Amino acid sequence: MAMNSKLLRFGLLAVLIVAIGIAISYRDQFDAEALEMWLDGTGAAGPLLFMLIYAAAAVLFLPGSVLTLAGGALFGPVLGTLYNLTGATLGATLAFLIARYLAADWVERKTGGRMAQLKTGVEKEGWRFVAFVRLVPLFPFNLLNYALGLTRINLLHYIIASYICMLPGATAYTYLGYAGREAIAGGEGMIQKGLLALGLLALVAFLPRWIGRLRRRPSQTVDQLKQQLDQQADVLVLDVRSEEDFTGEQQHIPGARNIPLEALSGRLDELTDYLERPIVTVCRTDRRSAKAAQLLAQQGFGDVHVVKGGMTDWNEKGYPVE
Repeated sequence: MAMNSKLLRFGLLAVLIVAIGIAISYRDQFDAEALEMWLDGTGAAGPLLFMLIYAAAAVLFLPGSVLTLAGGALFGPVLGTLYNLTGATLGATLAFLIARYLAADWVERKTGGRMAQLKTGVEKEGWRFVAFVRLVPLFPFNLLNYALGLTRINLLHYIIASYICMLPGATAYTYLGYAGREAIAGGEGMIQKGLLALGLLALVAFLPRWIGRLRRRPSQTVDQLKQQLDQQADVLVLDVRSEEDFTGEQQHIPGARNIPLEALSGRLDELTDYLERPIVTVCRTDRRSAKAAQLLAQQGFGDVHVVKGGMTDWNEKGYPVE
């Protein structure tokens, strides 16, 4: 029985790889015009066929942006958003289930070290992590669907969080497709529709910063940090000053790790152990540390705090430095 199950998985994996290869080789022919030709004459079955095509595209690594824009052009802003969102969620769910069936057990056995800690952190956040990466797309949509299937995130939570949190982006790009079609056709109110489309895109572009602020935890005083360190709490003190300032006049908090703000985005892999553990950012005052906290929150770190007053307040209190 176990051997048959393995053979079935290898067979499905081979079919999937071949299908993805064929789809990618023909992706240049996959555009809005071709999609409209496929749907022409399908009548009431058109929306269902469109959603199935969207789902297949998500599984086969075809560009979803083409479909989203086409959905707006073909079905309008309201129904287009509904069909785009449903098709995208269906495809995301299929990719999630395929990855879970084919490789989740193997990944569970083989993953170790930092990757295991990262996987555990993602699973601990569950639907909140799914919601975050849907609102703030850090990774390619098609690849992310398969990657999340390798975790133990609850399927129902994954579906609901995906559907709800993909809504802003789906709405913006669907309306953009609709506005483009109206502009080509010379419909009324082209300027207003174009401005609304640009406004929706601007809103989606602003989401990462807004979500980052929501995920960033409240700031704390140097007294609170000192109390945590005295209690040997599991907290990383991240000093984001330059190396010269770290060892300069103000010195630094014992045990602090120094990653300058300018280098932080390129060294995030050094902090994966703290993806879901508390990080306290500190600088001379709190300006650089606030920027660092915002960056970390936008990159998925879920428990980031800023020390108000930074090393200036720490030294004024007479707390130990090294």
